[in-house]
Amino acid sequence: MGGKRFDEEPKLNKKKVFSVVLGIVVIIMFGLTLSKLLQDGTNLANKKIEESDKYFSVYTNYKWGVINQKGDYIINPIYDEMIVIPDETQALFACTSDVNFQNGTYKTKIINEKGETLFTNYDITEFIINYDKDNVLWYENNVIKVQKDGKYGMINFEGRELLKCEYDSIEALNGVKNTFIIKKGNKVGVSDSFGNIIVDVEYKEIKPMGEDNRKEFIIINDEDKQGVALSNNTIELECLYEEIKPMSINNVYIVKEDGNWKIIDADKTVNITEGFNDVTQIAGENFVILENNNYGVINQKGEKLIPAEYDRLSYAYGDVFVAQKDNKYGVINLQNETKIEFEYDELIYRTDSDLFVGTIGEEDPQILDKEFNQKLTGIISKVDSQRGYIKIRTNGEYKYYNFKFEEKQNTEIFPDNTLFLSKKDGKYGYINKQGEVVVDYIYDDATEQNEYGYVSVNKGGKWGSLDKDGKVVAEPIYTMQNNTVIEFIGKWHLAEDLNANYYTDAN
Repeated sequence: MGGKRFDEEPKLNKKKVFSVVLGIVVIIMFGLTLSKLLQDGTNLANKKIEESDKYFSVYTNYKWGVINQKGDYIINPIYDEMIVIPDETQALFACTSDVNFQNGTYKTKIINEKGETLFTNYDITEFIINYDKDNVLWYENNVIKVQKDGKYGMINFEGRELLKCEYDSIEALNGVKNTFIIKKGNKVGVSDSFGNIIVDVEYKEIKPMGEDNRKEFIIINDEDKQGVALSNNTIELECLYEEIKPMSINNVYIVKEDGNWKIIDADKTVNITEGFNDVTQIAGENFVILENNNYGVINQKGEKLIPAEYDRLSYAYGDVFVAQKDNKYGVINLQNETKIEFEYDELIYRTDSDLFVGTIGEEDPQILDKEFNQKLTGIISKVDSQRGYIKIRTNGEYKYYNFKFEEKQNTEIFPDNTLFLSKKDGKYGYINKQGEVVVDYIYDDATEQNEYGYVSVNKGGKWGSLDKDGKVVAEPIYTMQNNTVIEFIGKWHLAEDLNANYYTDAN
C-alpha cells in the first residue's frame, strides 16, 4: 500500500528546517497559519480576499509559486526559494532571493497576489517566527520585522510603525506569543506586539517564565544573577538568585540560593527550603517535587499532600495525577487515592480530549474518560474539538465518536461534504448524503473529503485525487511511500516533508 495515512496536524521542526535550508535562520519561512486575519491597509496594494479563498506554496520544475484552494496559480512558479505564506487566507507572501550559502546573506521582500513589492521604504522585511518547546514553529500575528540602515524595527501588516528602526535585533521570545526580545548594544528588553516596551532594555538576557506566560519574565544581569520582571515594566524579584525555575503560582517562585532550591513569593513571606530536592512541575495551586529520587506533591505552605513515593508523577487536571510505581502506571488524586489501577505499561492524559490512554502489552490502547471509566479500545487518530468528534481506529477500521462516546456516521460528522468514504468487500468508494454510490468500490485505500473538496484515492499502491463530484483530477500515479499525510488540492499533493508544508506535482 503506498503512503501512510495519518491525521495529526503536521508540526514544523526547527532543527530539521535549519538543516534543510542554510543551517542558519535564512529560509525557515514555511507556511504555517497565523490565527489572526490581516486587515486592509490604506497604503498597501494587498487585497482583502474572500474567507473561502486560501493560498499555498507550490513547487514544480524546481521553482516556487503560489496556488489557491482550487489548485490555480496565483503567483507563477518563477522563484528559486520557497515562498512563505504566514496566513493562508491573505494575499501576502514573503520571497527570498540572492542567497549566499557561503556567508549566509540573503534578501527578502513581501509581495501581494499581483507580484507587487510592499513596504519598499525598508531594506529588509521579514515575518517574525517563533517556536515552542517541541520546536513547533509559527508566525507572529500582525507584525513584520523591518530593517533600515542596518537597524531593526517593527511594523504591523498595515504598514504602521510599531518600533522605530533603532535596534540591533528583534526576535520572538521562545514559546511566548506576541512578545519580542529587543536588543541595543549588549542589553536586551521586551516589547509586545503593539510596540510597547514592557521590560526596559537593560539586561544581559531575558527568558520566558513558562510557556506563553506574557506577564512575567526571568531577567539576568551582568553578574549572571536572576530576578523576575513583570509586563508592566516593574521588578517583582531583584536579580539576587543563582537560578529561577520557569514556573510560578500567584507570584510564588522557585529560586536557587546558595546552591539550594527554595520557594518564595515577592515579599518572601513564603519560604520553603526543606522537604524537597527539586520542583519539577506546577500542579494547579501546588508543586510536584522530587525528593530522594522519588516524586510527590506539596502545597505552597510546604505541606506534603502526596508523599514522595512514586517513580514518576505528572499533573493531569484538578486534583488528578498520572503516576508510576513499580514500573506500572496508574492515576491518583491529592488524597493519594488510586483512581485507575497501576496496571498499565504506558498511560497518558490527553488535554485535547480530556481522555486517558493506557496500553498493556501488545494490546490496543484502552481509552478512559475523566471519570476513569474505560469507554473504548483503539488508537485515537484525530480529535476535532470544533466539530466535536474523535476519530478512532478500532479493529482495523476508523470510526467516529462524539465526546459522549456515541458512535457517529461520517455523514453526521461532515454535513457539508459532497462525498463520504465507504467500504465494501475490502474496497473503498464514495457515497452521497442519500447513501447513493457516487464512486464505485474500486480503490485499495482512500481518505475523507478535505476542506477544499478533494479526496485522495489509492489504486495499486499509488495515489491520485477526485474532485467534489467524484471525477478524477489526478490519476493514481504518485507512490508517496514516505508521506505521513495524504492530501490533494486539484492535481497538487502535500509534499513528503511536512516540515515545509507545501504542495507539489513531483512524484
